[in-house]
Amino acid sequence: MANTAKMAVKNMDFYYGSFKALDGITLEFTSQEVTALIGPSGCGKSTFLRSLNRMNDIIPDTRIEGEILLDGEYIYSSDVDVVELRKRVGMVFQKPNPFPKTILNDVAYGLRINGIKNKTELKDRVEASLKAAAIWDEVKERLQESALSLSGGQQQRLCIARALAVEPEVLLMDEPASALDPIATQKIEELIRKLKHRYTIIIVTHNMQQAARISDVTAFFYMGKLIEVDKTDIIFTKPHLKQTEDYITGRFG
Repeated sequence: MANTAKMAVKNMDFYYGSFKALDGITLEFTSQEVTALIGPSGCGKSTFLRSLNRMNDIIPDTRIEGEILLDGEYIYSSDVDVVELRKRVGMVFQKPNPFPKTILNDVAYGLRINGIKNKTELKDRVEASLKAAAIWDEVKERLQESALSLSGGQQQRLCIARALAVEPEVLLMDEPASALDPIATQKIEELIRKLKHRYTIIIVTHNMQQAARISDVTAFFYMGKLIEVDKTDIIFTKPHLKQTEDYITGRFG
C-alpha cells in the first residue's frame, strides 16, 4: 500500500492555540478509493480534512506538527504554493456555496484564476466538468442563468463541477449531502462512485449508511484520535475494537 498512497499523513498533531484537536494521526489515502471519515461531532474529522489542503491556514493561532505528504512531497513546506496545492486537492463543503454568477462563470471561475482565457477552451472545460458532475443535462440550456437559481442538490453538483474544472487529483468532501433531500443525496452518492475511478476521494460523513454504501475504507475518529481504520466492510461487520463497534451500532455518538 505504501507505494500507491496518493496522500500520507504521519504522526500529525493539530492545535487551536493550546488546545490539541488532533493527536498522532497516521493515515494513508490510495488513488481511486473513497475513504470515509466517521465519528461523533467535534471529534476532529473536519479539522483533519481541512488540513489536507491547508484550509486551516486561514484560522489564526493554529499549528500543525508531523507530516502530510502529497505524492511524497511535504505540503506544509514553506516553498509550497498553496493556490497550486488547492488546485490539486479540491474541496466541496457541507452547504452548497455557488457564487452569485451565471452557471457558466461559476464553473469557469477557477479556470480563469489559473490563467485560462480562451473562450472555446473555457466552454469545453466547463461542459466536461458539468458532465463529470452529472448535471450537464439539467443545465445545458441554462448556462447564462444564475447559479443561485438551481435547487440545493443541483447547486452541490455545480460546486463539485467547479472543483473538478481545475482537474484536481484529490477531492475532499465535508458532509457533501447533509443539507440535501434523499433524492439529491442519492445523486451525490452515485456521482462519488463514478468519480473515484479518476480521483482519490476523502469524505467526512455523519451518515453511517452513507459511509457503508460509498466508501472503500473507513476511518473512525474519536476525541481527536484515529481509533481504527480498515476496509469499510470490515469496520461495519467485524471491527477489531469494541469502541468502534459501539459507535457503529449507535451505543454512543
